[in-house]
Amino acid sequence: MATLTKKRKAANAKFDASKSYSVAEAAKIVKDITSTKFDASVDLAIRLGVDPRKANQMVRGTVTLPHGTGKTMRVLAIVTPDKEAEARAAGADFVGLDEYIEKIKGGWTDVDVIITMPSVMGKVGALGRVLGPRGLMPNPKTGTVTMDIGKAVTDSKGGKIDFKVDKAGIIHAGVGKASFDAAKLTENANELLQTVLKLKPSSAKGTYVKSITLSSTMSPGVTVDPKLFS
Repeated sequence: MATLTKKRKAANAKFDASKSYSVAEAAKIVKDITSTKFDASVDLAIRLGVDPRKANQMVRGTVTLPHGTGKTMRVLAIVTPDKEAEARAAGADFVGLDEYIEKIKGGWTDVDVIITMPSVMGKVGALGRVLGPRGLMPNPKTGTVTMDIGKAVTDSKGGKIDFKVDKAGIIHAGVGKASFDAAKLTENANELLQTVLKLKPSSAKGTYVKSITLSSTMSPGVTVDPKLFS
């Protein structure tokens, strides 16, 4: 087993790794044990009692975090000329159509969210090989294929995140930065957890929320009591 670094030992000494905490307690601990020179992301890992290979047990959705993610989202709007002004007014970083389709074909993906409209989806859909693996493919279910381009851009800029359960049955999502105060991290984490609870598939049997862990980029994980969300 690898030897623990001094930082990790010091972090481990500040909380009981065998205990489960409330979200508010976990947020305070994660802030306390994060000592990085950069503003680390704070992430939630929620292990669910679902089988993601079954279509009727796929858990995915969007949530708008009350305090945003702390990350500046770079938004590309691939839209027809009549929608360009609306996208720019809402704060899109990149706006256009064919020139961005060509750039992406060439491998450019220097954005966090891509928003488009139904009439353009044929062109965007052809970029699946580039966008799919990076999680950038627009999807009507997440509100990124829409005629309401302005709202979609504003939402993405204002802390709306997409999440989906991975092959191992775990949802990983960022809920803020280590510089956030503990109350803001708590509210963001609770918002995500409540959204995940509402998405429980009717076909999922047994315990739905199996484990919850809050951590920052470099910190050990702090266990949140899943019974608080059962």
